[in-house]
Formats: sequence, structure tokens, C-alpha cells
Amino acid sequence: MNEKLDYARAAPDEITREQAALELKRLADEIAHHDMLYYQEDRPEISDAEYDALRRRYEEIERRFPDLAPENAPTRRVGAPPSQKFEKVRHAVPMLSLSNVFEDDDVREFVDRIRRFLGLRPDDEVVVTGEPKIDGLSASLLYEDGVLKVGATRGDGQIGENVTANLRTIADIPQRFRGTGWPSMIEVRGEVFMTHEDFAAMNARQAEAGQQVFANPRNAAAGSLRQLDPSITASRPLKFIAYAWGAISEDVFETQYDAVQRFADWGFRINSPFERCRSVDEMLALYRRIEQDRANLGFDIDGVVYKVDRLDWQRRLGFVSRSPRWATAHKFPPERATTVLEDIIINVGRTGALTPAAKLKPVTVGGVVVSNATLHNEDEIARKDIRIGDTVIVQRAGDVIPQVLGPVLEKRPKNARPFEMPTVCPACGSKAVREINPKTGRADAVRRCTGGLICPAQAMERLEHFVSRGAFDIEGLGEKQVRAFYLDGIVTRPPDIFTLRAREEAGEISLTEREGWGEISVRKLLDAIDARRRIPLDRFIYALGIRHVGETTARLLARYYGSIDAFLAAMDAAVDTASDAYRELTNINGIGEVVANAIVTFFAEEHNREVIAALLREVQPQSLERAAPTSPIAGKTVVFTGTLERMTRSEAKSRAEALGARVAGSVSARTDYVVAGPGAGSKLKAAEELKVTVLSEDEWLQLIGES
Repeated sequence: MNEKLDYARAAPDEITREQAALELKRLADEIAHHDMLYYQEDRPEISDAEYDALRRRYEEIERRFPDLAPENAPTRRVGAPPSQKFEKVRHAVPMLSLSNVFEDDDVREFVDRIRRFLGLRPDDEVVVTGEPKIDGLSASLLYEDGVLKVGATRGDGQIGENVTANLRTIADIPQRFRGTGWPSMIEVRGEVFMTHEDFAAMNARQAEAGQQVFANPRNAAAGSLRQLDPSITASRPLKFIAYAWGAISEDVFETQYDAVQRFADWGFRINSPFERCRSVDEMLALYRRIEQDRANLGFDIDGVVYKVDRLDWQRRLGFVSRSPRWATAHKFPPERATTVLEDIIINVGRTGALTPAAKLKPVTVGGVVVSNATLHNEDEIARKDIRIGDTVIVQRAGDVIPQVLGPVLEKRPKNARPFEMPTVCPACGSKAVREINPKTGRADAVRRCTGGLICPAQAMERLEHFVSRGAFDIEGLGEKQVRAFYLDGIVTRPPDIFTLRAREEAGEISLTEREGWGEISVRKLLDAIDARRRIPLDRFIYALGIRHVGETTARLLARYYGSIDAFLAAMDAAVDTASDAYRELTNINGIGEVVANAIVTFFAEEHNREVIAALLREVQPQSLERAAPTSPIAGKTVVFTGTLERMTRSEAKSRAEALGARVAGSVSARTDYVVAGPGAGSKLKAAEELKVTVLSEDEWLQLIGES
């Protein structure tokens, strides 16, 4: 058996330290690849369940070997960027995603993690609420003095779409609160969805009228809510259930359970069943009751949501960048079907990764017709012995994109063909190789094109990424326009975008003579480009397309270094991996060696620096506003060492970051404070040698105003 595959399938508690380092890198690469497909290209290859399993395995290994790699930032993204059709609404409190669990033991671990984080005893009761996880579209409703003012979609979690007029048409959403006791301002959050009965009736009407028929109730709800004409939304049978809140002017709730009951008092429809569970056994019993009654609810659900009931505990637990620590979703098992694998095609991604995908004979799985599925990489195809012509088992875990689980061997035809991964890139003909780890001599799981910027698949996708909504977000310059400009040689590198106006005015090009373009559309495009000449630093970094650097990591780097000049100077120095600058990069909480190496490798390439230099002659990246600007530790670098007695180490780090501080893992000349508890060792000694301010836990709490 291939040794790499052996440990890749091994349980996290069975692999060695050396294997853990390799497995963390493999998982980080795969997670980053699927993030790119899902969020940048809108063509995900794997299901929610598969993606969550990758991230869960990464986290399990990281917990065993925390010094090998910190939290992998690309796994902490939420939602998708808002549509350009609607005005944008910035959520005062981010609308985050939920972590997922699938097994009973995962639920027990969720509760155990809460106990560990809060420093509770094993027998301390942890009460959680449980309710069905509705498969719909999240929405946030801002009420002022009990009156609905603004309604928005989740979007990317930070910025959503203003769909107020459409949300007002939903009967379940009160225009004005009933009852009393509501705060002067509150964002009520919940799910927009459609019942099975209403969905079937609507699709029948759509078909009769020769209009679009929707694949499932969730797609129907999402499409209905995003109509530019509110009268169309009003004609669709949408429902809304309230289950959470964002910003709030004053504390009026004590528990999650009581808060949701208050929503009902104010006129909202709430989830049913919605119960308090006082043990893991009660949580699992509720899960099984809901699963058994799933078909009778009348609308789609894909699991059960658990939330810590006490709100003071929720505040202490806080968030990771992707999800709250105090909540999780217990997902139902996936649905499966069998069909014929007709062919295997190769997609070339922005990073040069060659990814095999299955072309399937169309089959209905979970009420949706599917014809494509992911095959991950060549090792997975070989391990599962999947051949072209096989009858295969297809699964839609999480009710999203299907995966091929394996062949049905007794149905294998004699002419089934084994698959051979190409050794040249299908897009440019360059060699396609599996990188060899210099330390272990083992091949990477992913085969990559060596063509780099000469590969049209990569070049176009890099440009598409550059103008994507999470990056420069240039209105009127989408995938179609980028590809056309690239193929005609008008835009081959990102800086070319910002010289379009000058070249147009000089007569070097004529955009108005292009098919589909006129004077007005060209003027709008050039104005949209000029509007992006000043851009937040984190968007600029993300737009560069550095491997493993997603939006969260880009924001982390932008906040840490503050300005483009400081960032570039630090990256110049960090190219020397023996330098203080490299150690400082890996010392940033949330940046590990895998991410750091990808960053310094990018900046070590001269052609990348040339592109950045050309870009900076055209654009001006803007420093981010510091989080919690009134905090005395905003922008400061803090290191925790020793045993903290009034809160756990995780809680202390989370609180410091929420107040705008940078939490580092070791002491350097740039450290501002070292918070030392009993048992502090080498970090305390280093702080004393570097004359860094050392605080006791009490002094730290006094500094941040929580003594």
C-alpha cells in the first residue's frame, strides 16, 4: 500500500509527527483548492459534508500537534459575495456560518470543548437548545423602535444584499413588533424558505406558464427573494422563521431559549420543535426524533442546530473567524444513487492544479438531477479503482455537489477503462507534475501545470480572481469580459486593467468597436475601474492570488502590517527563512509554515514583484481601520504564557483579538505586552531580556477594562 495514502486514511491519533506535518499540508492544499472553486468560480466539486470532513480532520490533527500549524485561515470563510444587482448592506455583527458534526461522538466532543474552553468541571451541566436546521436562505431584519427598517441577505457574512422591499412581502415578517419589551434597535435573523406543498404548486404554475421550473425549494426561495421586482417576490409563497439576532441596543435576553420565545411574542414564526437539552443524551434523542419526523415537517431540513443556552457563556465562548464556538449543526446522513460514469475530464485551476471530474449519466439524487461529480485526485481514483464505464455510487452529502463513492464491481463491463492522469496540461501542453516534498521525498496529492503565467487556464483564472467580488470587485468586468480581453491580448496581466483608459484615449485600442460595447458601456467600465484605484489593503493582498491566502488570511495580514509599504518590506525580508521577518510572519496567530512558505515563495518570484510594482503605479491600497479603535490594546501585539486563572488561554486570546490586538505565539522585539501567569518559562525570560512590558493576569484584565 502507498505509504502516503496509508497515513492519509489513518485516524488523527495514529499518525506520527512527521506524517502529521505532511497531512496538514495536504489538507490545507485541498481545502484552499475547494475554497477557490466554491467562492471564486461558483463551480464546487465536493459536498458540504466532504468539505466539513476535510476541515474537521485538519483541526483534529492540529489539536494533537498545535506547534506544526495554526488554524488554517482558508477554512474560515462564510457565504458568498453579494450580488451587484442590489445595494449593499454591511452587517453590524457578522452573519457567520455554523460548524458541522455528523456522528454522536462529534456531539459529545462539541459539549466537551465548551467545558474545556470555559474551564468547567466534567459534571457541570451545559444546557443547549435544539431545533431543526432549515434548508433555506438566511436573512437579517433591522428593527428600530419595533419598526422594520432594513432587510438583507447574508452575502459573504460581512456585507449582504438590501432586499428590504422583497422581505416586506413575506407575511411571516412583521412590519411592526407586537407586544412590549423589545429593545430600541435589534437585528432579527432567520431563514427564508418554501414548504414542499407550496413549492410543488408554484412549479406547476411556472411550468403551465412556460416559465422557469426550480430544482428544489431552497433554490426557489433564493431566486424568489432576489427578484428586482418585489411584486414577483410577493407572488411567491415564501415563509420566514426567526431564530437568532445580530446587533442589539441593550440586553433584553438572558438565554437563547427565552430570546426565541420573545420573538414569538413580537409576531414572528419560530421553529418547532425547539427544546432545551440538559445532556448529550437528550441532544441525541431530539436529533433522532426530528430525523424520524423529517418527512412530516412540510419543508426541507438538513440537520439539527445546537446552541449553548446561557448568553453569558455565548459571549465568553465567542467566535472563530468562520463560526461561533457556542453553536453547531448536527447534519443528517447524505442521500445516494447509482449511475454510469461516462467519462473523466480534467479541469485546470488558477493555481495550476489538475483536477479530475466525472461526467455521469444524469441521475436524480435527493430530488435534483446531477451529471457531474468530483473525483478529487488521481490517487483517489486509483484507491477506489474507478474506471470509465463503471456503474458508480453517487452521493449528495449536504444536498449540494455530488461525489463518487466508488464502483459497483459486480456491474463492471468488460470494456471499462482504467483512467490515466495526463502528464501534460490540457490547456497549454506544459508538463504537469506532482511536486516532491524535499524533506520526505514523497509526491504531493495534486498534479500541477508548470506553465505558470503562460498557461491560458491559469492566466485567465488569475485575472478572474483579481476582479472577483472578494478582490477588486470591478463592476462590468466579469468572467466573460476578462476572457474576451485576455484572448484578444488587451488584458494579459492585472496592471493592464488600469491602463485601459490611457490606451483607449491614445488610440492604441478601441473598446467601443468591440461587439457588445458602446460609448456608454465603455465609459461605465472605465469609471468602475477608476473607482477601484483606492482599495482596502486586505482586498489588494487577496487579489494577488497567493496560494493559501484567502480573504480571512489577507485581512489578518493587512491588519498586522498596517500598510502596503510595511507589508512589502516585511515580505522582502521574510524571503530569507532564517530572518526575524520570517519568524515574525509565522508568529502571527493564524499563520503557520504552510501559509508563510506560500507567501514568501510568491514574493521571491521576480515576475510577481514586477506585477505588484506595476500595480502600485496605478492603485493605492488603503490601510484597514483597526478593530475596536478605542481599545487600549488595539494594534498591540500580545503574548500569553503560563497558566491563566480567571479564564482559559483560548478565551484570553479570543478576547484580545476581539479588542483589536494581535496575538502572537512567541516574544519578539515587536511584542508590546506579555501576559504571564504561574508557570511562565522561556517566553517570560525573553520578555525580560527584550524589556517588553510584562503584565499579570489581573493587570491585563484591568488594562482591557474587565477587572
